[in-house]
Parts: sequence; structure tokens; C-alpha cells
Amino acid sequence: MKRSIFSLIPLTALLFGCATAYQPQGMSGGFTETQLAPDVWRVNFRGNGYTKGERAEDFAMLRSAELAMANGFTHFAFLSSKTGTEVSSYTAPVTSTTTGSANLYGNTISGSSTTRYSGGDTTYISKPTANNTVAMFKGNPNISAMVYDAAFICNSLGKKYEVVCNAPRK
Repeated sequence: MKRSIFSLIPLTALLFGCATAYQPQGMSGGFTETQLAPDVWRVNFRGNGYTKGERAEDFAMLRSAELAMANGFTHFAFLSSKTGTEVSSYTAPVTSTTTGSANLYGNTISGSSTTRYSGGDTTYISKPTANNTVAMFKGNPNISAMVYDAAFICNSLGKKYEVVCNAPRK
């Protein structure tokens, strides 16, 4: 069964037409984490082309709070924090369509043709990223850094994005 590429466009729009959800890393983005020490984690979030930078930052922070609580910590602070944008591009293939006509008069043939070209357009896609190295604490530490209450962040950002902290993920 042959399918036109145009029949796949609605499916692609359905799958990728939304901002990245709060989820583990997949085809459309998500979070990853790596434990670097008993109380230090690296938390990354990468969005898709429909995701705003603020959402990527919020989801990296939300994942940090969720990890803190899941591991028995109450507070966390960023040892380092970096946001950015990954840019990719897609260039549509160039296609051509030629139409023509021919007339025969005795032993003479004459005709004309027209060729139309389409495609070749380049689309640029910006995908936001947020990368944090996070120190976690049992209790509010007395340090000269911005310290976040994990339960407060889970509640606040959880409400904003309709996410329940420590709920099973895909």
C-alpha cells in the first residue's frame, strides 16, 4: 500500500504539535538526570520547537525539587545553572512539475512546455534547554546561595503545569 507524504502530515502535527510535556527524555524532549554525589545531581531539560524557554527552566527546577523529595531531601540550591537554545533546520526538497502540449501538422510538430518548481524552503527550529547542577539538603542550610524549598516548588510549579510530583512517569 503506497502512502503519500502528505498523509503523514496530520499524524506528525498531532504527535509534535504541542510543547514538550513534563516527562523523561523522548523524541519530543524531556528531562534527564545524573547523580554526581550522594547529594548532588545534574538535571537537564530539553524542549521541542513549541516549548518556551521559561517552561524548560521551570521543568528543570520542578525535576530538581521532585528528585530532592524522592531522595529524602527538603531543600536544594543550584551550584550551576545554564540555559540555551539548540537550533536545527529542515530544508524541504525541491520538486518540479512539467506540463506541455504538442501539435502535429503533417510532418511538422510544434509544442510548448512549462516547468514549475516548488520547495527548497528552509525552516529553523529553536529548542530551549536548561541544565542545572543541584546540591540537595536535609533542612534549610545556612549558605550564601538561593535555597529552594522542594515541597514549595513542587506545589507551586506543579499547579502551574498540572503536574503531581513523584507521580509515575511514562
